[in-house]
Amino acid sequence: MKGSMQLNAVLGIALLAGTCAVQAQEGKKVYDEKCAVCHATGTAGAPKTGNAGDWGPRLKAGKDALYASAIKGTAKGMPPKGGFADLSDAAVKAAVDVMIAGVK
Repeated sequence: MKGSMQLNAVLGIALLAGTCAVQAQEGKKVYDEKCAVCHATGTAGAPKTGNAGDWGPRLKAGKDALYASAIKGTAKGMPPKGGFADLSDAAVKAAVDVMIAGVK
C-alpha cells in the first residue's frame, strides 16, 4: 500500500512536470510568433521582454492582474490577447510567463 502511494505521488509529479514543460514550449512559440513583434523592441510602449524597468511596476500589481491585462487588453493600446482572439487564455498566460522570465 505504501509503495503504491509513493508510486502515485511520483507519477503525479512527473505528469505535472511534463504539463509545465508543454506550457513553457507553447508560451515560447506564442511569444515568438505573435508577441515578439511589439515586445521584443518596445513598439508603441509595449514592455520589453525581460526588462525589469518595464515589467517591475506591472508585476507589483501581481501576476493575476498582469494576466488579466494581457487577456482583456489595456487602455494604453494593447488589444485583447494582443489582437489574436484565437489564442486561449492559457496560451496568453504562458507567453506572459516567457516575457517576464528574465525579470524575477
